[in-house]
Amino acid sequence: MRAPRGKIFLLLALLLTTACSAVDAAHSPAPPARSTAAPSAPKPAPADDRAAAFRKWGIPLLPPPPAPPAVKPIRTGDGAIPVVSDIPTDQKIVFLTFDDGAEKDPKFVQMMRDLKIPFTMFLTDDIIKNDYGFFRPLQALGNSIQNHTLSHPDLHGRSLAQQKHEICFQQTKLTHEYGTAPGLFRPPYGNYNADTRTAVKSCGGLRAMILWRESMQIKKVQFQRPDKKFHPGDIILAHFRGPAQLKGESMTAMTANLLRQIASQGFTLARLDDYV
Repeated sequence: MRAPRGKIFLLLALLLTTACSAVDAAHSPAPPARSTAAPSAPKPAPADDRAAAFRKWGIPLLPPPPAPPAVKPIRTGDGAIPVVSDIPTDQKIVFLTFDDGAEKDPKFVQMMRDLKIPFTMFLTDDIIKNDYGFFRPLQALGNSIQNHTLSHPDLHGRSLAQQKHEICFQQTKLTHEYGTAPGLFRPPYGNYNADTRTAVKSCGGLRAMILWRESMQIKKVQFQRPDKKFHPGDIILAHFRGPAQLKGESMTAMTANLLRQIASQGFTLARLDDYV
């Protein structure tokens, strides 16, 4: 018995539609994967815009940072965790770091969006947990978030187990909040011992301990060396602090003072992650 022509045509049409759908599905692009990579260095603004941004904040124009080295000068991953206060280089660059996270001034975020200078944040959970979100726009500018313990204790007097708790749990928290595992650790007050280096190595992902050569006070820089000058590769310590800690001064004013002193000695800023 022959099937009616109408049913044959309907069956052919259904077969063609199914085949086309299968071909389309096979050639459709897969959904984009979510990136958890560390923020990359921001692209420099056009020269005129950059100069205008520095004028806006009353700061002499700093030269753009040089291209990062092909090989990082600080060797990591072999043996003990290195302790770094400065970077070996002959270029007139210094590295700016901010600790703790107490002051959360929106004006500072705007300042960094305008200037686009590189810096590194060493954050403590007890100090930032009331507002993790404040630091995300700063991270989005290409500035990394690094480990500064859960509660900011003096590690020198703590047991190995206590030090592991402070460092490793903060490593987990920062990775969860900001999507990237820290690679650098700074001990509170700059105090550490052999157990600290063991704890840092055991946490996973941390490759160096970072100290400093200069620290920013309210209106001046405190130098460790007797010549009271920046040297190529120096790491500078500053803090997220506001008027309560700075005798009425703002964090933006403190940062502007520091940048003026860096400019006055002919230096510029580079990105610490590119060298360690």
